[in-house]
Amino acid sequence: MITHPKTEELAKAVAGWIDEIRPGLDPRNAFLARVAVNILGVIQRELTQGPAAEARALDGMAGVLGHPGEFAALNAELCERIRAGEFTVETPGLLAVLTTMAKDQVAIDQPNYKPEGTPPPGP
Repeated sequence: MITHPKTEELAKAVAGWIDEIRPGLDPRNAFLARVAVNILGVIQRELTQGPAAEARALDGMAGVLGHPGEFAALNAELCERIRAGEFTVETPGLLAVLTTMAKDQVAIDQPNYKPEGTPPPGP
């Protein structure tokens, strides 16, 4: 059976190669290479962490809204109900869902970000 590298493995390999050649580049292209490596990292994390984050978001939004649905539709309804004032900080479960969704997105986009009060990693 023929096996192919997974998409996230390809992104990691290309990022590694760019990091290898980056020191020899002029300053402008070295900066752009670093940006490209960061983008490939986001793609890799989106592929590996995105499905679980989306599943958590779907479950959370469905719980708060009281019905299941597709991500885009649930997200649009949730945003509209917040804008309309139907959902507030007092809405049961809303802050927990929004916090989980935000943390999941930050973990994908900026994995080195540590919010205030986050304990340092243990030994």
